[in-house]
Amino acid sequence: MIAVEDLVVRFDRRGAPAVGGVSFAIAPGSTFGLVGESGCGKSTVLRAIAGLIPGHGGRVLIDGKPVPERRDKPFFSRVQMVFQDPYGSLHPRQTIAAQLAEPLRNLGLDRSPGRVADALVAVGLDPAFQWRFPHELSGGQRQRVAIARALIVEPQVLLLDEPTSALDVSVQAEILNLLTALRRERGLTYLLVSHDLAVVSHMCSRLAVMQRGHIVEELEVEALRARRVTHPYTAELLAASEAYG
Repeated sequence: MIAVEDLVVRFDRRGAPAVGGVSFAIAPGSTFGLVGESGCGKSTVLRAIAGLIPGHGGRVLIDGKPVPERRDKPFFSRVQMVFQDPYGSLHPRQTIAAQLAEPLRNLGLDRSPGRVADALVAVGLDPAFQWRFPHELSGGQRQRVAIARALIVEPQVLLLDEPTSALDVSVQAEILNLLTALRRERGLTYLLVSHDLAVVSHMCSRLAVMQRGHIVEELEVEALRARRVTHPYTAELLAASEAYG
């Protein structure tokens, strides 16, 4: 469903690339993880796929077809992104209904009130939440709204940028379980970025480990759980994760 071929992102022409020659492929209906420490380039990969970083090198393909450099409406009808910070990704002065209707308006889709209500129900919220403002919601509820906003256009792919890292530990598992259920129900394909190996192990079937803008190892999640890793950096991440846990 997603193929990235030799992706290169530069913010400084004179310096080393932020992402250098990254390639991977994700099967339809699966969850693929990009993991690594802060600054390794994993979120940059996600933003480049979403078209938020113009001028990148390499190719991005969705369902076998190259996406245009300037992402168009058909792309955003198929690919949506959920950002890390639910406090920053929602407009503080717009109702939830207005924010869920916005992607429908942008893509020229049906904006009936029932569609907004259905999107909220799908993420475990009462339809009455559509008349609230973001400051009236908890962090977990805001992230559910952000997921509803991504799903309301009925995409095939979700790009997930650390979707639980800004939330309290008590609600992180709820959001991860919600995302897992939605993927199974809707046949979605996920690309998940995280620094947390426990999250990746819970969500993903396959993952790639990034260091300094490059993928240093790609493996099945079963190999990660069994500690069958080959690159020293992956072993360091695994040891640090176990020590922290």
